[in-house]
Amino acid sequence: MDEQSKNRHYGKVAVLMGGRSAERDISLQTGRTILAALRRQGVDAWEIDAGDTVVSDLVDGGFERVFNALHGRGGEDGVIQGALEALGLPYTGSRVLGSALSMDKVRCKWVWQRLGLPTPEFRLIRVEADLHAAAQELGLPLMMKPVHEGSSLGAAKVVAAQELKEAWLNATGYDDKVMCERWIQGGDYTVGILNGHALPAIKIETERDFYDYHAKYLDDDTRYLCPCGLAQETEEELAGLALEAFDAIGAGGWGRVDILLDEDERPYLIDANTVPGMTDHSLVPMAARQAGMDFDSLVLQVLDTSIK
Repeated sequence: MDEQSKNRHYGKVAVLMGGRSAERDISLQTGRTILAALRRQGVDAWEIDAGDTVVSDLVDGGFERVFNALHGRGGEDGVIQGALEALGLPYTGSRVLGSALSMDKVRCKWVWQRLGLPTPEFRLIRVEADLHAAAQELGLPLMMKPVHEGSSLGAAKVVAAQELKEAWLNATGYDDKVMCERWIQGGDYTVGILNGHALPAIKIETERDFYDYHAKYLDDDTRYLCPCGLAQETEEELAGLALEAFDAIGAGGWGRVDILLDEDERPYLIDANTVPGMTDHSLVPMAARQAGMDFDSLVLQVLDTSIK
């Protein structure tokens, strides 16, 4: 039996993509790249743009398994995971709890704090009057972020007090819950996770103030270093911290944990991603290549996370 014929054991696979979140366009890119990789390997894979009829599309289509490529709310926050559980359809990645906690930056950080894992101090901004109190408590500069958003959408670095209101209003355009986080000056790293193992860390360098949406998807001068250049002991520390943080929120299967190292190389957990980008130039595939795994093999290993 050839390799492609072997891969028919996955059955009919729906690749969920698109959806209605602010990350729809990125999800479509991720999903179509995954779809092509699965088909190259003989998997009976189909594109499903997750709209209002996604549940009936899955039932009527006779699908046996789901590769979830949905980014952001509705696809990465436990909502689609709950629907798939109710349908009895196996799916890739984290289950309901891990997905929900990873997408809620505040509750994710509460869990990490309770367990003594390092993450920058933060404050919820409920009303405009909270802004100056947050600046006094956390200091400037600080980060302003929507609580339930990915791809750094709505996030901004605030350097001066007069910038607080504008940054807050911009963030509320994405979410009614907004947080401020203490600014960490230092290196930006990410650690991919696959089936309980950490992939090689990547260092991200950008000319912008931080790794924002433009640096991620639009800029040509963002640099990705893998090997990341850290001492082996430090990289192993990051790997262990990423795995502990991922497990702490109930995440599993595969994903990515973003970490900042301050100027003294002290690590700070920033967030966890349970459905990272999966185009051929995304971070998890880049780390997998460094570990000796090509893109198509990586996609199959992620699909294997749907097998209970």
